[in-house]
Amino acid sequence: MTSLNSHGLRFAFGTLTVLPVRVTRWDRDTARTGMLCAPLAGLVVGVLAALPGCLLLLCGAGPLLAAVASAALPAALTRGLHLDGLADTADGLGSGRPADDALRIMKQSDIGPFGVITLLFVLLAQVAVLQQLYARGWAEGAAAAVVAAVTARLALTLASRRGVPAARPEGLGAAVAGTVPPGSAALCALAAVAACAGAGALLGGSGAPRHALAALAGLVAAQVLLRHCVRRFGGVTGDVFGALAETAATVTLMGLALG
Repeated sequence: MTSLNSHGLRFAFGTLTVLPVRVTRWDRDTARTGMLCAPLAGLVVGVLAALPGCLLLLCGAGPLLAAVASAALPAALTRGLHLDGLADTADGLGSGRPADDALRIMKQSDIGPFGVITLLFVLLAQVAVLQQLYARGWAEGAAAAVVAAVTARLALTLASRRGVPAARPEGLGAAVAGTVPPGSAALCALAAVAACAGAGALLGGSGAPRHALAALAGLVAAQVLLRHCVRRFGGVTGDVFGALAETAATVTLMGLALG
């Protein structure tokens, strides 16, 4: 079990980040453990994303520059794969084509108009919210970056649960689809949302419920998108996983802005 957990952590960090972690096993058991560890990868990404924002504020920069840094670093830490998946999924959904044609569009290397527009507004929303929160103080901005990153990866855990099929027989989607037992996914979600509430509690006031509700809103939005993609494409793909992560992160941030 200890060995499997170690391989699972490697799987999570090796597939969801660019951190120098070598994936030594690629099987269903490892994928299951890896996707249960996905929120931990999100925690690391979130902390690393918050660091430049906080440092820029402490050095006298404005909240807008801090927000841009905190929005850009997660993209760099994933080689832009989640954003690329978001754009490809938007093109596939926006095409209005049958599932096979839509999946073919998603595999193309170029980005269509739906993808460009979606990327533009998602990144604008992320930067706008982070700027608003960094303007309240470095702690608000840092907590938002961490909670959004954890929620984004938790959405991938939930999307890997049994009963969610893969749209293709190959790729990351096929490797992880249906690997996570629903009970384990639910326990992982409870633990991650509780951790998000804990991060909010450090800010005082209504921080705990505000951050927990924002994380739940992000997860609900991701689940709505997941159901739509399964209906349209017949299952999940690596691109769909990227779209789920970006959707969960963006809606979580928007929830914190409304708070």
